Parts: sequence; C-alpha cells; structure tokens
Amino acid sequence: MKLSSSVFALLCLICEIVSIALFLRGFFPVPVKSSFSDKSKETDFPAEPQTGSGPNSSKAPVPLFKRVVIVLIDALREDFVFGSDGRRFMPYTRHVVERGSSHSFIAKARPPTVTMPRIKALTTGSIPGFIDVVMNLNSPALLEDNLIWQAKSAGKRIIFYGDDTWIRLFPKHFMEHDGTTSFFVSDYTEVDNNVTRHLDGTLKRDDWDILILHYLGLDHIGHISGPHGSLIGPKLMEMDDIIKKIHASLISKESEGTLPNLLVLCGDHGMSETGSHGGSSEPEINTPLVLISPAFRRKAGFEEPGVLEQVDLTPTLALGLGLPISKNSVGHLISAVFEELSLREQLRLLQINGHQLSRLLQDSNPTFHK
Repeated sequence: MKLSSSVFALLCLICEIVSIALFLRGFFPVPVKSSFSDKSKETDFPAEPQTGSGPNSSKAPVPLFKRVVIVLIDALREDFVFGSDGRRFMPYTRHVVERGSSHSFIAKARPPTVTMPRIKALTTGSIPGFIDVVMNLNSPALLEDNLIWQAKSAGKRIIFYGDDTWIRLFPKHFMEHDGTTSFFVSDYTEVDNNVTRHLDGTLKRDDWDILILHYLGLDHIGHISGPHGSLIGPKLMEMDDIIKKIHASLISKESEGTLPNLLVLCGDHGMSETGSHGGSSEPEINTPLVLISPAFRRKAGFEEPGVLEQVDLTPTLALGLGLPISKNSVGHLISAVFEELSLREQLRLLQINGHQLSRLLQDSNPTFHK
C-alpha cells in the first residue's frame, strides 16, 4: 500500500517537529532552581544538632575574612598559571602558589564558556544554560539570589572595575564602579589600563569591603592571535605585577587582632587552541583558582592543584564573609579554606551547606520525599 504524497509530507513534518522539540529539550534543559524572587536569609540557617549540654545555636557563622579582592582575568587558562607559561611569565604568582600562604585549584567552568553565563555561575552558584549565550549580548539585571546581592544587603561596601557586564547584571549594587566594554576585541591595552588606573587609590582607602576587578585584555589577545601568540607573555607579566601590587597592599593592611584579608585569582573561562571559547574542550573549561590569605598555611613546595567546580567558590566566599549561601547554588564548600577552624566550626559550615543543597533539591524535585 503506497502512501500518498500529502500523507508522506505530513509524516515528515511531524518527525521534524518532534526532532526539533527533542533537540531544544536537550540543549536548553530546565535548570535546577528554586524561586527566582526568593532570597536566602540568616533565619534560614539550620540549628546546630544538640550535643551534650552545649547551646543549640542557629546563628550565622562569624566571618573569616575582613576584605576580599577578586581578580578575574578573562580567558585565563589553568596552564597560564600552573604550566610552563606561569613559571616564565607569572613568576610572583607562581612563587605564591608554590611557597606562599595559598590554596590552588583547577576550577571547571561548565559550558557555555562565555563571560555572562560564567559571571552568573560565579555569583549565584548555579549552572546557566545555553540560552544565556544569546542573553550575553544584552545582559539584563540579575534577579536571582546571588552573592553580590547578599553582600550588599549585609552592608558590605563593594567596588567594581572592569567588564561592564557586571554593571548590567548588578546595576545598583556597587558603591563605586567604572565599566569597560568588551566589544572592541582589537583593544587589549586600554581595557586593562582603565581598570588598573583606579588601583593605587582604591588600595589606599579603607572604605570598602569587597573589590572586584575584571580584566579583558588577555581574552582579546586570544581572539587576535591565539594562546601561543607573542602578545600573551607580556600580558601575563602585566597581570602578575597587578597580583603582586594587590598582595603587597593587603599584607601591609594586616594588623594584630583583626580578621585576615583574602585575594582570589580566577578566570571566567579558558581559551581554546585557536583563541576562542564557548565550547567544552579542556582548555576552555579548565581555569585556575588561587586563594591567597595569611589565614592559610604556608606551602613547603609546589603541590599538584586539586580539581573542583567553579561554582564551589560561591558558597565558600559566602560563608567566608558570614553571608547566607545563594538559594540556587549547587556548589559545595572548598574544605581547604576552613581547615584551620576547629572541627566543630567546620562541621557547622558543612551542615549549613548541606541544608541549603537539600532545600534546593526539595524545591526543584516534586518527588523529593519519595
């Protein structure tokens, strides 16, 4: 029995529609998220389990750090710090990694490895989808619970310099900011000079708690000449000098009886062998994460960096600053950061992180109780 041409065409059309629907469902999956408008509060902290005759506290943990400086270098691959390029072009950073009071990790930046979704991941602890690649061109204000909102609500004074994507995502969160556009890819000098020109004056001041710097020059060089071009070395040396300046300033501000400061060096994503990003190749998803603070033990030599998820930084910074963890965060604490605390304090932080993750699972999974 032969099918008529119209029936055959109808079957083909149905198959195409089903195929497109399956593709969209797989490529743009429903994210694991709680309510977008709901925010975590200190009252959400679980009470400590009763132990002996000790008090059953439900208070927030005390902050571990007084000030935090986040240096985000766009398209910073892990081998630019931990590989031979790091030894050649970032000698100060490499010395701190090998001999300083620091913890080093390879942080996996899950695809899409594009700037705006990566900033969302770093601040919310959630994993954005590929639809965010489209939104990257015109980033709307971020309404989802995030680290920046939590810090501002707690009275933290935040300063930002760099990629203006942050200003679009967090339009009223910074007490001071200066954005640079990322669309002039041929410019790898002024985009960074516009950030660094504020640095000396800001580091001398005492009226801020969190400083965020987002440098774009390395990413632009990658797009021009790739990761092995002649411009990469000088740019890494420039970034190394900035790390040295910030670290020296934070050390000079340390005083007896006050909380230590924290310097975070990270990348939003890596860089492919052709200088691009957005995919899931190892050079694109492997980024360095270096945490530097006198609160950590001094290294005796170079240790192979551990591997973790980029979103693990979000709950770690939140509890390090005494803030609630973002409601949609899927990250877990970086235990090395808290290893100098007492065992009870470490368990308390793990309890808070576990409680937040279980609530997220409960909110996003109707069959949670089953």
